[in-house]
Amino acid sequence: PPPPPKAWQNTPTSTYPSTEDYAGDHGFALDFQQSGVAKSVTCTYSPDLNKLFCKLAKTCPVLIRVANQPPPGAIIRAMAVYKNLEHMAEVVKRCPHHERAPEAGKAGLAPAQHLIRVEGSKKAQYWDEHAKRHSVTVPYEAPQVGSDCTTVLYNFMCHSSCMGGMNRRPILAIITLETKQGKLLGRRCFDVRVCASPGRDRKTEEEHFQKAVAAHSLGVGGVKRPLPTAGGSEPLKKRVLKTAGAPESEVYTIQVHGRQRYLMLKQINEALEFAESEQQQRRKSKGLLKSRGGQGAVLLPVTGKKSSVCTCKLPAS
Repeated sequence: PPPPPKAWQNTPTSTYPSTEDYAGDHGFALDFQQSGVAKSVTCTYSPDLNKLFCKLAKTCPVLIRVANQPPPGAIIRAMAVYKNLEHMAEVVKRCPHHERAPEAGKAGLAPAQHLIRVEGSKKAQYWDEHAKRHSVTVPYEAPQVGSDCTTVLYNFMCHSSCMGGMNRRPILAIITLETKQGKLLGRRCFDVRVCASPGRDRKTEEEHFQKAVAAHSLGVGGVKRPLPTAGGSEPLKKRVLKTAGAPESEVYTIQVHGRQRYLMLKQINEALEFAESEQQQRRKSKGLLKSRGGQGAVLLPVTGKKSSVCTCKLPAS
């Protein structure tokens, strides 16, 4: 009799998997359930970022859509790769701490090092190209009556910040549609972040993304850039106009677009500094004359009236 199937086997997947989306002849596409950014969510997808935020080992439904049914025996493969080029050759693995976690033995045939697992399917197979690439496959199933998609439940079994594992390096999940012989029929990719608060992290990253897009699109065209919103991660800097009672010793910094404007404002500032210096010199000179000439002046008496002498202090300039 033939030997029983192994829990993890070899696969024809490339050593350096492509991360380009490819719909193929079957119109392969992915979709995600709508969810907000509340603190209670365990999994949320951002269309703007094309990024999935999820908690450790929590259910992440991925909806599989095709325009044309693939051939019988087709499979859905999920694989994680590092997004940055300097790390792409490395295999995405779990950290040593999570590898030794008590739940590792409860996953059945899932190897402890594998990051991505399939939940609720006894037909899942875990592949290991001689420790080069980890992936998990499930048979493609046609949508049920009244539905236009098939749902696969994935789990991500290590935090993105874990030392010895992903170590804060961004990753991509690659979902492919293949024949049972391994021929590629379609490919879709999306970013993944495994964290403690998916809703909060999604909100923060979307705000950063929207600010960057606004700064790029408006800044390039020479239009005045808008001030950041109060919901951003960086606090708003208050710009308070200087009042009459503010000390003159304070130093202020302004940012100017264009060298010509900078030179013009620089000349104005230098002229003001020179005028202030000259004024201070005149004040010193008047003070010196005042100290030499006495503190007052004698007024001559008016004819026909009693003479009187008064002392008048010179007003300070």
